[in-house]
Amino acid sequence: MTVQSPAQPPGTSPGRPRTAGVDPAGQTAPDFVRRSPVGPRPTWRRRLTKLDEKASPYAYVSPFFILFAVVGLFPLLYTAWVSLHKWSLIGGQGNFVGLKNYTDVLAQPYFWNALKNTISIFLLSSVPQIILALLIAAALDSGLRARTFWRMGVLLPYVVAPVAVALIFSDLFGDRFGLVNHLLGLVGIDPVQWHKEVVPSHLAIATMVNFRWTGYNALIFLAAMQAIPRDYYEAAMIDGAGRVRTFFSITIPQLRATIIFVVITSTIGGLQIFDEPRMYDQYGLGGADRQWQTLTIYLYQLGWTQKNFGRAAAVAWMLFLVVVLFAVVNYFVTRRIASKGQR
Repeated sequence: MTVQSPAQPPGTSPGRPRTAGVDPAGQTAPDFVRRSPVGPRPTWRRRLTKLDEKASPYAYVSPFFILFAVVGLFPLLYTAWVSLHKWSLIGGQGNFVGLKNYTDVLAQPYFWNALKNTISIFLLSSVPQIILALLIAAALDSGLRARTFWRMGVLLPYVVAPVAVALIFSDLFGDRFGLVNHLLGLVGIDPVQWHKEVVPSHLAIATMVNFRWTGYNALIFLAAMQAIPRDYYEAAMIDGAGRVRTFFSITIPQLRATIIFVVITSTIGGLQIFDEPRMYDQYGLGGADRQWQTLTIYLYQLGWTQKNFGRAAAVAWMLFLVVVLFAVVNYFVTRRIASKGQR
């Protein structure tokens, strides 16, 4: 006769181990709770969910990077590859010449003349453009009647095609029968040779650029001005500050990021100017003495007139480096000025 231990349930043999959640007969007991020290293994659905959470942000922003790689990065790298070869339109890739295209371009006086003209037109257009855009935005931000009408009006020049603007302004700045010289003659000023002299031609082209882009930048400044809390202006008026003081002490410091953005975009567009100087005369060569020939026009002549695509690609890459250099300098200068204004 076998005597069972009181610690064991009836019907359990002393040599058989007991399993949690299982009765002695091997069946699952409804009153037992299973407890496993190891968690459940992840199923394929859970793995797919985790993968979706990690990969979704990259998938959402991937169209921009794909588009940039196709239309931005690849042409830039391909232009660098072309600049290292003797390249023709018909034969395509020729002999590898290394940096010879760069040295040949730098040895040409036309390149330095085009670089000087590009910087001159850029400065004459960008600096007044940003100042006028700030003043126009401040006027539109004030209590002006028919504000929607004026805001649409300043954007109309941007809608006009740049070729049409260049053709109209080239007639306005005509050397003999231009409207500008006629108005100057009414006040006793001799006619200006807008197409023959260097500085007047640069002023005329810069006027075209300012006419087209000032209103566009003014709306960007206006949007940033409307985001400034009005409590700042009310507190300044209580302290006795006028409009001029609040403009320089509140508005300008609060527009630091927007000013940097507009300066950089104006730098990129101003150094790549092509339409206005190209259409300023009927020949499109940058003047008889190349007095307003820019780097883009010089690049165009090397590539599509002389069919020297290797040198044209070298000019394109040097223009890219010039744009990057000026953009970086403008960024640090405007950031330093804006940070001083906040102190």
